[in-house]
Amino acid sequence: MGKLVDYKKKRAFDKTPEPSGKIPAKKSQKLRFVVQRHHASRLHYDFRLELNGVLKSWAVPKGPSLYPKDKRLAMQVEDHPIDYAGFEGTIPKGNYGAGVVTIFDSGYYDFVDCKDTTEFARNLNKGSLKFKLHGHILKGEFALVRMKGDDEKSWLLIKHNDRYATDVPFDSETKVNTDIKQAGIDFKQAKKEKNPLPKIPKPMLTKLVDNLPQGDDWIYEKKYDGFRIIAVGDEEGIHLYSRNGKTMNSLFPSVVGELSSLDRTMVLDGEVVIEDEKEKAYFQLLASGEPLPGSLRLRYYVFDLLQLQGEDLTTYTFKERRELLTLFLKKIKKKEIIHISQQLSGSLETIQKKAETHRWEGIIAKSKESIYQEGKRSSLWMKFKLRQSQEAIICGYTKPQGGRSYFGALVLGFYSDNVLRYIGNCGTGFNEQILADLYQRMEKLKTSVKPFDKHTVIAKEKDVIWIEPDLVCEVYFLEWTKDNHLRHPVFKGIRDDKEPQEIEKENVMKEEKNEDTITLGRKEVQLTNLNKIYWPEEGYVKGQMIAYYEHMESYILPYLKNKPISLHRFPNGIDKEGFFQKDVDTDKIPSWIKTKAIYSESTDKDVDYIICNDKATLLYIANLGSIEINPWLSTYQKPEHPEFAVLDLDPNGADFQEVIEVAQTAHTIFEQADIKSFLKTSGSTGLHIYVYVKQKYTFDTVRDFVQWVAQLVHESHPETTSLIRDPKKRKGLIYLDFLQNRRGQTVVAPYSLRPKAKATASTPLFWEELTPKLRLEDYTIKTIFQRVEKKEDPWSEIWNSPTDIKAALAKF
Repeated sequence: MGKLVDYKKKRAFDKTPEPSGKIPAKKSQKLRFVVQRHHASRLHYDFRLELNGVLKSWAVPKGPSLYPKDKRLAMQVEDHPIDYAGFEGTIPKGNYGAGVVTIFDSGYYDFVDCKDTTEFARNLNKGSLKFKLHGHILKGEFALVRMKGDDEKSWLLIKHNDRYATDVPFDSETKVNTDIKQAGIDFKQAKKEKNPLPKIPKPMLTKLVDNLPQGDDWIYEKKYDGFRIIAVGDEEGIHLYSRNGKTMNSLFPSVVGELSSLDRTMVLDGEVVIEDEKEKAYFQLLASGEPLPGSLRLRYYVFDLLQLQGEDLTTYTFKERRELLTLFLKKIKKKEIIHISQQLSGSLETIQKKAETHRWEGIIAKSKESIYQEGKRSSLWMKFKLRQSQEAIICGYTKPQGGRSYFGALVLGFYSDNVLRYIGNCGTGFNEQILADLYQRMEKLKTSVKPFDKHTVIAKEKDVIWIEPDLVCEVYFLEWTKDNHLRHPVFKGIRDDKEPQEIEKENVMKEEKNEDTITLGRKEVQLTNLNKIYWPEEGYVKGQMIAYYEHMESYILPYLKNKPISLHRFPNGIDKEGFFQKDVDTDKIPSWIKTKAIYSESTDKDVDYIICNDKATLLYIANLGSIEINPWLSTYQKPEHPEFAVLDLDPNGADFQEVIEVAQTAHTIFEQADIKSFLKTSGSTGLHIYVYVKQKYTFDTVRDFVQWVAQLVHESHPETTSLIRDPKKRKGLIYLDFLQNRRGQTVVAPYSLRPKAKATASTPLFWEELTPKLRLEDYTIKTIFQRVEKKEDPWSEIWNSPTDIKAALAKF
């Protein structure tokens, strides 16, 4: 392990949980890669490739990109041990690389233009690597190219322009917030490490509104004025984390102590508050931790239960989770610190009057039916503030004047489009102790560099002393000015639970219009009517439908890429009449929406189809009320050559158990022809069987092929199946629909929702799941999240399984 001399020299393994570098018990068949998100003194990403018994490593400040024009700087660092590929945890302060490490993506890689590891290592020395990644996020071909110059450690990480490339700039942090499922191998490996640390959950966030929703579907809570804390209890003890993953055990030891009395593993969500006997909060004291002066007391108000005894509860409704939480907290016999958050009774008007009388921070409204969307800001959780506040980054301070000690005012900013923006100066809200403590912290961060753009005009700039933009605070303010500055800001307190990179303007969602805006890079998606009921029987609203597509975008988009889309729109919910839309008015949609004009023989004119290649377009489509998304089987570039062949099993009133038997027969026929086929529910009443044909054949060839398979299936089930298209002539028979394989025909996309009861989704299945126990109504807007988190992707091999139709026919 001589290669790891530099790695070991920099680390004291009795003080850091990082692996010391064990030799793997056996050599893996595939070479691994991992990308770790490293929140050290500066946030960056570590890109690692397994080679010759170590992980070759590069620090990538902005993270890898799927956009070929993003040439990301990558600084080569020391080799890391193989078992570092599974490391997640917190490197303690005082150690090299101190900070939080989480896995952003992982998988394996193949060589491109290389025959073996010897040649690949030779290319590494030459400064030019080409490889193909097989990850959950990062897929396709990449290159690492050493930059010319004296510094041999400077490289560029570049995405090749293949089918996995995006056509817009790629933001790794945005991808982090989608909370893509980590690879199972990483968690299994991490559990084998010494001093294992749990995966740090990301709390669900609220939308700021200026009017709260009313009705029996909502639960109201007091908005506590404290630090949001996730408490994780596992075999190693209690771990307290702030919203961004900072460990808070040392700040609140009494919370750790009281939670330690529980003999269950769990994940709790709540707020730590310092308050007096009248429940008045003292936010400024939180950063100092314990002990507390006088009669003040510390409380951990718990409002959610995310896991219990290893069982994931996030897909339960909030009402169900709350009932479990109430029972669970009864196990704490002496509740001095841990309390369940109070749910407020009475009308919303009564609740608001009470909040105003007691000078609360605000009120929270949560949908009873809301699932817990980790790391998401959802309109199913809303907050109303009685006093406006804004988190801000301290970027400098002015010299004191008059009788003031230490400093005059703080220079504040926040991030907008990844650029630090000036939002004004704050000179009130301090007492002598705060002035002294804050000045001491700022002194250590002094710099001669102005952190804003040089053209930004700063109030009293000649008196400003700049500091590194590392400190976060919160201020009260009256309103925003036209130039986006705070009017009359008042210092509220330091926020050690927040990181500067996450501080941005908190926008109010207009409740009377029920609107929101999502910004993705340079694209803005306007979301409207988020509380409109779309599934009346279940009470599901449009906002839940959009949140589903936001969460599932990485699973859906590969099947939509470059394909013309037919929209099935239900702008007034599924109990009102819907309509299909293919042609869009290009003058009335955002300029960033990609469209393609395709000639239609039926109308003798060009039809402008939407092409959905990114998350922004997917959310735009969903906001149109497109519950269901139907792509062509071919791309617009090769409209006559489908990517997939499809056999659609339409029950038409037949018993579903017979549909299962027919699908099993079709699977056997495909297997006999050495064809890998892929199964999904239709989301309605039937099943779809897909075969990847990789655009090698025309629709006529593909249709004839599927018709041949359908004929063989029909011969095995002549009493229960039909090849006749007319529903009246095949009543009660399963239609073996091969005619879907035509130019311009659409099939509902994998993971698309359907305008059906329970909000079912067209869901990819393993063939092993095709049993008499299969129920299509089990795959819904509420269950799919948990399924994709816990199960491997049943269709993960579809892109690596092209079908040779000629060879298949030769088998028979």
